[in-house]
Amino acid sequence: MSSVVSFDALVLAPVLAPAAGALAVLVLDVAAPRLRVAHHAVGVLALLAGLAFAVPAALGVESAPARSLCLPAPAGACFYEAGPLAGALQLGALASALVVLLLVWPDRGTEPGTESGIEPARDPLRGGPAVVVALVLAATAGAAAVAAAKDLGSWLVALELATLPAVALVALRGTSRASAGAVSLLTTSLVSFAMVALGAALWLVAAGQPVFSVAAVERAHAAHDTWAVLLLGVLLLAGGLGFKLSLVPFHAWTPQAYAGGTEPVAAFLAATSKVAALAALVAVLRPLSAAQAAVLVVVGVVAVASMTLGNVLALVQDDPVRLLAWSTVAQAGWVVLPLATVVPAGLAASGGYLLAYVIATLVAFAVVVLVVHAAGPTGDPAAGRTLAAYKGMLRTRPLLGAALGLALVSLAGLPPGVVGLVAKVLALRPVVAQGLWVLALFAVANAVLGVAVYLRWFAVLFQEADAAVGTAIPSARRAPRGPLAALALSATALVLVSVAPQLLLGLVA
Repeated sequence: MSSVVSFDALVLAPVLAPAAGALAVLVLDVAAPRLRVAHHAVGVLALLAGLAFAVPAALGVESAPARSLCLPAPAGACFYEAGPLAGALQLGALASALVVLLLVWPDRGTEPGTESGIEPARDPLRGGPAVVVALVLAATAGAAAVAAAKDLGSWLVALELATLPAVALVALRGTSRASAGAVSLLTTSLVSFAMVALGAALWLVAAGQPVFSVAAVERAHAAHDTWAVLLLGVLLLAGGLGFKLSLVPFHAWTPQAYAGGTEPVAAFLAATSKVAALAALVAVLRPLSAAQAAVLVVVGVVAVASMTLGNVLALVQDDPVRLLAWSTVAQAGWVVLPLATVVPAGLAASGGYLLAYVIATLVAFAVVVLVVHAAGPTGDPAAGRTLAAYKGMLRTRPLLGAALGLALVSLAGLPPGVVGLVAKVLALRPVVAQGLWVLALFAVANAVLGVAVYLRWFAVLFQEADAAVGTAIPSARRAPRGPLAALALSATALVLVSVAPQLLLGLVA
């Protein structure tokens, strides 16, 4: 008789759907390799199914989470548990991956023999659409799994499943810059895994159980020696996850990997991968918050350092992808700022801020993909990777410019991007409530600096367009349908949550 008696396929569907989709895509590629659109269609359907099954957990109550893989009594421990926050993060991972698949949707105008839809014909991803879709789905399954994992074993496996396919996605571009970015990301991942594995071992030694639970933390807290070991383990776990979140001083891989990979891959790193990393960190810190552990001041220091360095370096970037890479570093500081309080309200604020950041960043990347696609086949491929390519966009392509403008003001925390402003207020609330005024003052100063970062790009949208770069702004007729659908989906979501922020932030409250 198996020790695991509980297996609820519907509860596990947010993980099983993308995993099954990845397998189905590979089987389809063997049976019908020329059906390029079919691979993407299967991937989209798998993600839509995962989204549908993740909704009940996200709309549920904290006291009655969705559980599966539970041991029989008297132990009764469950290895999979998805409450509202975990469900919301699963929705974020699945939805962001859906946008990424639309960004790489095959373009009907692509020449035969090229890897269509992944990148303009000048610089395709290697391996074919089936490989790309399967990698995205596999990483998304890992992101959804780590959000609900409660035992060390499945948590570690899910975390690495969410990470390693991203390395391959960066490398598949096949250029020297892509190789450098992939090596940087791979090296970072190996160091991160070493820290996380050591931290997990220390957690097991101190808590006596391979699970993230309040009871395990309380058992370790009962003895001074074991409590010190547990805190050391938590610091190692947080440090290892800091690499994946692009937190200072673990951030060096971020601009290399973003610039080396294609724009859709950079969007995946900025969105889905960050959801997986935060979900893993929440799984570690939630038992500490429930046990009312001491404040993790180190987390606050790292948050402030990330905000400051990210904003300062983003101010001097001319490549929009590199700007968004350093923006990720700065925004990661805001994401973890509430976690310095180690209270339940801080966990919810962190999750809400990340989801708001993900939506706005996906809109920005969708516009970048469209601009690069328009510039590549008709002129200098690098033309779409400068801020000058966006001059006059609000005049010549008002809808495209308005979508990008709303994304930028949302990231800056300015109206009409109300969701960004509310998310920043919610991130500051637990910090102020715990009396961490120094952290709050540094965060406010960085909020002002962040406004300068995004308004610098926003101002370009109003400038007079140069004739030399005017062709970089795509028309609706020439734009590929996949990225257009991705922009429409993400921009609609951003408008909705800007009008009614509670639609998003209420999921994690």
